[in-house]
Amino acid sequence: MSRLIAGTEHALDANQPSDILPRIDYDLIKAHGYAAVITLFLSALAGLLVALKLTMPDLLSSHAALTWGRLRFDHTQGIFFGWLANAFFAFCYHMVPRLADRPVFSRRLGWVIFYIWNLGVLLPGWLLISLGLDSPWFAIQSLEWAEFPMIVDLVVVLGLILVCAQFAGPFLLKRQRGGLYISAWYLIGGAVFTLLAYPVGNFAPAFIPGAQGAAFSGLWIHDAVGLFVTPFVLAISYYIIPAATNRPIYSHFLSMIGFWFLFFFYPLNGTHHYVYSAIPMDAQKAAIIASVYLGMDVILVVFNQLMSLRGQASTVASDVPLRFVWTGTVFYLIVSLQGAFQALMPVNRLTHFSDWVIGHSHLAMLGFATFVAAGGIAHAWQRIPNNRYSAAAMNWAYWLITIGLLAMFTTLTAGGLVQAQIWETTAPWMDSVRASLAYWWIRDLSGLPILAGFIAFFLGLTTGARNNGAAVSTSPVIHPTLAGV
Repeated sequence: MSRLIAGTEHALDANQPSDILPRIDYDLIKAHGYAAVITLFLSALAGLLVALKLTMPDLLSSHAALTWGRLRFDHTQGIFFGWLANAFFAFCYHMVPRLADRPVFSRRLGWVIFYIWNLGVLLPGWLLISLGLDSPWFAIQSLEWAEFPMIVDLVVVLGLILVCAQFAGPFLLKRQRGGLYISAWYLIGGAVFTLLAYPVGNFAPAFIPGAQGAAFSGLWIHDAVGLFVTPFVLAISYYIIPAATNRPIYSHFLSMIGFWFLFFFYPLNGTHHYVYSAIPMDAQKAAIIASVYLGMDVILVVFNQLMSLRGQASTVASDVPLRFVWTGTVFYLIVSLQGAFQALMPVNRLTHFSDWVIGHSHLAMLGFATFVAAGGIAHAWQRIPNNRYSAAAMNWAYWLITIGLLAMFTTLTAGGLVQAQIWETTAPWMDSVRASLAYWWIRDLSGLPILAGFIAFFLGLTTGARNNGAAVSTSPVIHPTLAGV
């Protein structure tokens, strides 16, 4: 294990691995970590208001900014840009110096990224959604996962360029012999492919009309999850599992197969949102086939990660950040197999537009992505010198979020099947609304423990005893035969 001397850079011999880690920017970890958790709570609160409006339609109906559609955009874009992106960046400042054996590209650039992302993307995006302007570059886009106006998208592209330089750059300058550990592969792939995919999904639909524009939008709907969220989440989980257990991953070969399958098949996936549409049937079938292949890929990835945790039940139980990651990994398997199943045309015809899909998306973003991201922040937080951390609050956060999520997912899935069954009959559409009310009320209630869990998570980062002032130095354990990869 490497020993960390905080805040110090060292000249490293190009042929010898160092026993001393380079500078770790703890203040940037904390800045992005706080921004992540605060925006997580605000975005989840917007989501709860959106849910309540289905059962109480007149709630907060006096202003356009508080209507269902705009609050939903605040919810989804806040989770994506505010919570997950900040969480990923926070963990990158912990992970990159340890894997690249050198600091991130620039400390000053780190603060530029922080302010651009939060004050140039997230807050202006929320503000412009609330204002509802008509100018093409400042107007809300009616695109799934791309609702922020195009003027904000320009800032996002700039931010993604800087993110590539900040986090992928150090690996291009890596001074140790050998290849890259799998977390570095996912980090670089996620940063670069998101930079390529984001303009396609956020600008092309505005200038290409009809089904062609919808096809580009569909690509981004899934690329947002598959080329940004999933790679960064897997980078975190592949890092934390060996670091927390002090054992190497089960198979480097399987990890690389999973990486290449993800980036080869995921860009084809988005069209499965448009099954039975005007998009050419060959494109629809290709998306369905890619979805099934991705289901098999996820089985490989989850098998590799869970086998890396074999015999570690006591460690998973006692290490709350690792338990977050383990749970997120299990959710990854469930939600991916569900996605492959619902991409099939007979299932898609039944469940499309129903609450089944909403349950699926929450299991992906709140289950898989949020659990691993939360585990990543908590893992890094424990290793910041002289920092507060409360394991008890983190344990409460884990159970509250888990209980709330499972209640929400089960309710939405069951309600979606009820809706689908009614839609198959000649009953009036309002019958499905009436049948959904009970499920929607339970979904509303399930949001309360989730919000309480987010508060407990914040308390876990801000209360409790301070550590002894020395950083806990943990890096993924790499088998001697795979040293450097």
